[in-house]
This record gives sequence, C-alpha cells and structure tokens, in this order.
Amino acid sequence: MACEIQQFDADERVKALARKYGYPEYMVARFARFVPDLERFLASMEEPHRTYIRVNTLRINPNALIKRLSDKGFTLRETDVPDCLEVTGEPYSIGASAEFLLGYFYVQDKSSMVPPLALAPQPGDVVIDMAASPGGKTTHLAQMMGNRGLLIAIEVDESRLAGLRSNLGRCGIMNTVLFHMDARDIARLEIKADKILLDAPCTGEGVIAKDRSRKTSRGIEDIKYCSGLQEELIDAAHACLKPGGILVYSTCSFAPEENECNVDYAIKKYGMKVEPIPYGEPGLTSFGGLAFEPQVKNARRLYPHIHGTSGFFVARLKNV
Repeated sequence: MACEIQQFDADERVKALARKYGYPEYMVARFARFVPDLERFLASMEEPHRTYIRVNTLRINPNALIKRLSDKGFTLRETDVPDCLEVTGEPYSIGASAEFLLGYFYVQDKSSMVPPLALAPQPGDVVIDMAASPGGKTTHLAQMMGNRGLLIAIEVDESRLAGLRSNLGRCGIMNTVLFHMDARDIARLEIKADKILLDAPCTGEGVIAKDRSRKTSRGIEDIKYCSGLQEELIDAAHACLKPGGILVYSTCSFAPEENECNVDYAIKKYGMKVEPIPYGEPGLTSFGGLAFEPQVKNARRLYPHIHGTSGFFVARLKNV
C-alpha cells in the first residue's frame, strides 16, 4: 500500500514564503520539513535554469567536442559528473548546432545523468529502461554499454515514440530494442534483466525551475496517484530482475511519498538493499508521521540551490 500522504499546518513564515514565490501553502509547508535552507531553495527555482550537455562518446571524445564548440563561440565548463559539461555561454542555442544534429552530444540536465551512472551498466548486460522517452537516459545507458549487450527501452505514450526513435538514431544507438507498452506489463516479455532503470512517472516538483506551472498544476491527489503507480512499477521491475541484479529508482519529484516511501516499500516487500551513490544529499529517514528503514539514507536527493540542477531523487537497489 502507498504511504499515507503527509500534510502540515502552514505557520506565518510558510504563508509569507508561499505568497512571495507563488506556491500553494501546503507545498511550502511540506518543503519546510526536509529542504535545507528553505528560502534559498525557493529563490533558486526562480533563477534561469542552467544548461548542461552530455558528450556522446560513441560519436566523439570530449576534448574534440569542446574544441569544436569553443571555435564556434560556446563556452563550456567541466563538472563533477563524467562527460557532463555546463554551457556557460552560447552565441545561439546549442541545440541548433551542427554538433547536436550529428549526435555528438545530448542536451540533458546534470541531475538526470546520475541514474544511469548509478546503474552502471556494462557491455554484455541485459538492461531494461522502463520509461524511456525522450531518450536522454536511454542513450546514456547505451553509451555506457559501448553499444553492446541488450538494452530494452519501454515507452507507453505513443505520441512520444517518434522523438525517442529520432534521438536513438541521432546518437548512433545500435543495441536498443524499443517496445510500445505499459511497463507494468514487462513480465510478458519473459526476459530477466541484469539491471533495470525505473525513472518513474511523477509529479515533477523538481522541474519547477523549468516549468513554473508545476507550482500549482499538481496537488495532493497527484502525489497519491503517482505513489501508487510507482509501487506497481517497482513490483513489475522486481519480477524481471535477476538475483543479484540492480534496480535504480529515480524521480524528478521532491515528495517523500514518491521517493523514500517507495524505497522503503522495496526493502520491506522484497528485501532489497540500498547501495550508496556518490552524488547528492542523503535520503530522508523520516517525514512527518512516516519512518523509513535506516538504509534509505543511502538514496540521494539533488536540490537546485545546492547542486545547481533540477530536483532529483535516485536510489540504487540490489536484489538479494
């Protein structure tokens, strides 16, 4: 059963911050329970969103790409994430460059590169990406696999398949099979995977900096719905995971009911173990009336005001 959704009374400070930054009071009251430096967090999501690119090492090496883009007037900065560059200056949109069209890089937030890195697929692995569109993580996984092994990409939304296919082709991906289906039904494929990425559908609180409408377009009922769906997807993933296999669970939500609650669920139902990840802040061990297994702290949260990224949650779960 999905976690009970936690709600809190808004004190005067919460009410003032909600008015100042245009949030519903319930959301800021929830943030106040777990976000470090609350006002700086809210202010950071009003700032222009940073642009990051991931070098596609299947097509080009990082130094060669940096030179090509620098010669065209782009300024780039290396980051603490492998093959990730921050675009600090652009004479025109970097997504309109020839290098983008040639598949030399993928425009992708730094935070969304963490789940594939946490999964760490190897050449020869059988890997499932349960929610593949638009393809940033899928192409990253294939890149890490050296275009070898088998990568199964699942996408339920037919309208998103063309863009996903385009990105796979542009990036030179050769080891991926695309299925249009509901990921909750992946057991029908009768495949056991070494590693599975579940970047789960969520309320998207973490992308407010890119989409301000998310402040008010999602509510408590959406958190409840997504939490239940996410549990079903974890069940489906576990059924297809080999003993000793790895499931990386991630969302672009801040809501603990969509994050730590689901990791706690996987621990208690399936005995999965949460392995450490070298990025972000520790996962929560409690939220309101909810208490989680101690190892949930090995999951990681990324915050815009601390990490300069979209909000993200990532957990690496081993099937023991």
